[in-house]
Amino acid sequence: MHFKILHQSGKARVGKLTTSHGVVETPNFLPVATLAAIKGVSPVDLESLGAQVLMTNTYHLSLQPGEKTIQKLGGLHKFMGWSRPLMTDSGGFQVFSLGVGLESGEGKVLKEVENEDFGKRGSVRLAKVTEDGVTFQSHIDGSKHFLGPEESIKIQHQLGADLMVAFDDHESATMSYDQIQKSLELTEIWGLISLKEYRKRIGVKLSHPPGGNVATPGLYGVVHGGLHKDLRIRSAKFTDKNFEAIAIGGIYGTRSQLYKIVEWVTGAVSDEKVRHLLGIGEIVDLFNAIERGVDLFDCISPTRRARNGSLYVSPEAQVYSTRAQYRERNFTVNIKARRFADDKQPLDPSCKCSTCENFSRAYLNHLYRSGEILYHQLATVHNLAFIINLMREIRFAIKANNLGKLKKRWLG
Repeated sequence: MHFKILHQSGKARVGKLTTSHGVVETPNFLPVATLAAIKGVSPVDLESLGAQVLMTNTYHLSLQPGEKTIQKLGGLHKFMGWSRPLMTDSGGFQVFSLGVGLESGEGKVLKEVENEDFGKRGSVRLAKVTEDGVTFQSHIDGSKHFLGPEESIKIQHQLGADLMVAFDDHESATMSYDQIQKSLELTEIWGLISLKEYRKRIGVKLSHPPGGNVATPGLYGVVHGGLHKDLRIRSAKFTDKNFEAIAIGGIYGTRSQLYKIVEWVTGAVSDEKVRHLLGIGEIVDLFNAIERGVDLFDCISPTRRARNGSLYVSPEAQVYSTRAQYRERNFTVNIKARRFADDKQPLDPSCKCSTCENFSRAYLNHLYRSGEILYHQLATVHNLAFIINLMREIRFAIKANNLGKLKKRWLG
């Protein structure tokens, strides 16, 4: 993996991330193919939409069909018919979700308001964390498994990922400062073990400086520290010192807290390293994080929204009368609403995706309300095309030094 900044405007950057499976232009968005697939669209569809890189899930793929099976079949690229770059997460967040996260109801989401709770408690833990790693119970059949830093890197390497992530512990919103600090210390220990295992597997000596070789996969370290500035900066400096790529993870709190975290982290790491904000993908967050120096994003939001009838529209679609209404609805319409039942307009007249060029709002409304499988394909194609095209617009705006103008057009 090799990353190069091509243009910078303020803190926003346009760059080129080169891997053995091709180039990723940044800023960019990674659609999430959890089980090496995105519901409703094929890898061929994704290529035609302009997707340059996908995120897959180490935890889920290790359980079904298993990393050994995928490796035997030629690796993840061949297995899923995808020729472009692939990123795997570490599995840390998923096993966290089976432990403290399940117990407290936490997920990788932002609180919309300052006093909103992360979730309801009460579910029983399916994972136990020790200094060695995490013992967890499979959500599929209840079997017991162990995942630690060495195992995580081994699985990601067997899958054949272009971009890998060091195994990390996940702090909880219910933790005290001291508990978050201990969690961060564990992430640092696991990070160094991950790095050692990564170098062993790709044949790089421990004394060799990390990064810069297109032929080898890249390894991200993950910045944690919760909502605490000192811990975030400490973690950012540790990650910057030891890893070739920076991922920002953990709890984010509210939107305003998220943007502060991004500012702390980007201000503490090297400019020349690629930065990935994990699990974030709403339009308002893309603009604000890119403006603060983030390069890459992944999120299930566009595809999950599509399946639930929430479809993206641009301000030019004139569905709402004010920008504030667009922001309040995250730039989406509820296509199942009865007001669209006889609306012959395209979903978004300014969108050039195959869904908008060929089908009306009324037809999408009909498909959704009828429970037709075709709805999921058309809706997912649109939402992904919408975000991919928005990222392309953002790159052009940064190159032209007018990201602020584009942001104002969208956010007001």
